[in-house]
Amino acid sequence: MTTIAIVTGGSRGVGRGIAIALGSHGCTVYVTGRTDGSGKAELPGTIHETAAAVTAAGGRGIAVRCDHSNDTDVEALFAQVAAESGRLDILVNNACAIQDAVHAPGHFWEKPLSLSQMIEVGVRSSYVASWYAARMMVPRRSGLMVFTSSPGSVHYCMGPAYGAHKAGLDKLAADMAVDLAGTGVATASIWMGAQASERLLAMIEAEPQKYGHLAAKLEPTEYTGHVIWALSQDPDRIKLSGQTMIGAELGRQYGVIRPDGSFPPSARDTHGVEPRSQYPLIVR
Repeated sequence: MTTIAIVTGGSRGVGRGIAIALGSHGCTVYVTGRTDGSGKAELPGTIHETAAAVTAAGGRGIAVRCDHSNDTDVEALFAQVAAESGRLDILVNNACAIQDAVHAPGHFWEKPLSLSQMIEVGVRSSYVASWYAARMMVPRRSGLMVFTSSPGSVHYCMGPAYGAHKAGLDKLAADMAVDLAGTGVATASIWMGAQASERLLAMIEAEPQKYGHLAAKLEPTEYTGHVIWALSQDPDRIKLSGQTMIGAELGRQYGVIRPDGSFPPSARDTHGVEPRSQYPLIVR
């Protein structure tokens, strides 16, 4: 049976990579995003180009224009998936309103207020998409919801908006797992390493003295997608539900390597950080 997946924010970057990786495992992937034509965004890439790449990789890519800050768009997306595919197996929450200003020098009050959209879109859109996904997955007692996060959830990284966004994703995975206990649906927040995305590669090229050290540590944008696939096929994945996990470590556990045959480094080793553990106390 073909696995049905949704990857939000799939026009470019890690979303595109995850979608292509899932396609290489034969998945039908609904690729969502706002960029449906060339020249409409700061960076290259469209949902249609990603969908075509998914199909070329061996799966079936379906582009769906969806503004994840618009609940009506999100409702229509899940209605389309239900009508066309009848179920949903994997949801990858990756949509976020990232702006170049997040990398600019200065304190948060010296940068555009619009950076708050990382929280408004990134956290809320993940909640909304997961709400709709749960309504498809729980009746079937199967499914996996993934949140693409980073070590910036536990240490200062590019300012408070970015950190709050990533910390929020880790918390969504943890608390949704409590509500989903016993349903067969699992959640996971995955810390990604530095990604070989269009944005980061451009930053390294523009400021090699500042960012050049990242080149040897980069994870291919497809890497997290292969990790997600391996997790989805793990018969014991429900035991990991709710956890925030370092993608490099999960990849090592599942034998997911980079194209050069190596494993990417873990943030635990490179930065001395690790995911926070949730206390078991439950208050309803």
